[in-house]
Amino acid sequence: MLKGILAISGKPGLFKLITNAKNSIIVESLIDGKRMPAYTSSKISSLEDISIFTLDGDVKLADVFASIFEKNLKVEPKKASSNELKNAFKEALPDYDEERVYLSDIKKVFSWYNILKEKEIITPETIEELKKTDEAADEKSGED
Repeated sequence: MLKGILAISGKPGLFKLITNAKNSIIVESLIDGKRMPAYTSSKISSLEDISIFTLDGDVKLADVFASIFEKNLKVEPKKASSNELKNAFKEALPDYDEERVYLSDIKKVFSWYNILKEKEIITPETIEELKKTDEAADEKSGED
């Protein structure tokens, strides 16, 4: 679901990886569709690799998005108060570590979720696929 979706520090929104170039990668904005190079000097994070701190470990961002989707949480981070954001996030991820997950992180999660949902990257089908992948991974780790 999140494969090839990137966040670039200092740039608003999310980007889709298009291709590798000589000293950069070419990305396309999910907001306006414009393509641009992203250089190694920029802090680039793949959403696939991001996790959220919880009291007993961490949870992949995709699982947090799935929880937001399943609970049908509709949060507009620019309009919501700090308490509304924290309460909604606590509903999605009840055991998140409140000392290590900042309000700015929560705003980003909801903002990214809204972009991905609007662009139909998060759909009932992708959530179902994610659950199957997680169940298979749980079964495999149980075999060890």
